[in-house]
Amino acid sequence: GGGLGNGVKNSSISTFNFIMTVRLGVEMGKVQVYQEPNRETRVQIQESVRGKDVFIIQTVSKDVNTTVMELLIMVYACKTSCAKSIIGVIPYFPYSKQCKMRKRGSIVSKLLASMMCKAGLTHLITMDLHQKEIQGFFNIPVDNLRASPFLLQYIQEEIPDYRNAVIVAKSPASAKRAQSFAERLRLGIAVIHGEAQDAESDLVDGRHSPPMVRSVAAIHPSLEIPMLIPKEKPPITVVGDVGGRIAIIVDDIIDDVDSFLAAAETLKERGAYKIFVMATHGLLSSDAPRLIEESAIDEVVVTNTIPHEIQKLQCPKIKTVDISMILSEAIRRIHNGESMSYLFRNIGLDD
Repeated sequence: GGGLGNGVKNSSISTFNFIMTVRLGVEMGKVQVYQEPNRETRVQIQESVRGKDVFIIQTVSKDVNTTVMELLIMVYACKTSCAKSIIGVIPYFPYSKQCKMRKRGSIVSKLLASMMCKAGLTHLITMDLHQKEIQGFFNIPVDNLRASPFLLQYIQEEIPDYRNAVIVAKSPASAKRAQSFAERLRLGIAVIHGEAQDAESDLVDGRHSPPMVRSVAAIHPSLEIPMLIPKEKPPITVVGDVGGRIAIIVDDIIDDVDSFLAAAETLKERGAYKIFVMATHGLLSSDAPRLIEESAIDEVVVTNTIPHEIQKLQCPKIKTVDISMILSEAIRRIHNGESMSYLFRNIGLDD
């Protein structure tokens, strides 16, 4: 096929993109991305991409919507410049939390998937989608790479007495992920559940609200629709023993840290003597670094799917695991038409 083109936005060339290009031994593509005074995004590709495999690396910044528009416009610019294929490398897929229908909202990640395909994306490489099923929103191939091998390696190499650890799910929703970690490290598992309200629980779903009295009359008299019994959450309980153990809380995204802090407090009360938090995507928005610094959490380990240098300066407890290697290997394999299965070794259904 054609040569390897590498389009990367020049406005914020992160160390991540630099590592990628160094690993691949390819120069970064020449492209100008800038904001017009009226906040419109303009993209100008400054070299030929005709017949090339173009890989567009897009890490998500604080200004998510600008990031999305930059990506769409750049993909479309490559499409209209006759690129052979356009592969998006989006380590953290934005809007991935909005993948379920809530009240009168919408499934935004499906909308984003449609927009990307429409703009001309022919393949997507991403990491740890919030829900694996988001892959099905695309009508192009999606490689959903996993960060768990890197995080497991970190546990084994950087936590000296990890054999005395227990893997913790801060809510039943992340229990599958915790189980997959625990099985591979041959450790025990603990799950916190109960009163602390999780943002993703069913209670915030409008379909659980009772119908207004007025609308009851609209139902046909012969149809008796049973009322849903509202959920009663029990007080916080920890299923599993954490006394005298290191607790390692695992999740996919750490953004709003309140639920992590609450989980850490609960684990401290139950006798855990050290608390780690491991997550793939460290969004760490607003004052998350300060809250972590003041909390009972000993260390927060995230990968560099999202740049978080500023947060690290505010909070020395945040540690980074580099996953650029697996992404650059994915790029190399796709360009050479090699099998990708090697990158999914030992990845279970629950991972």
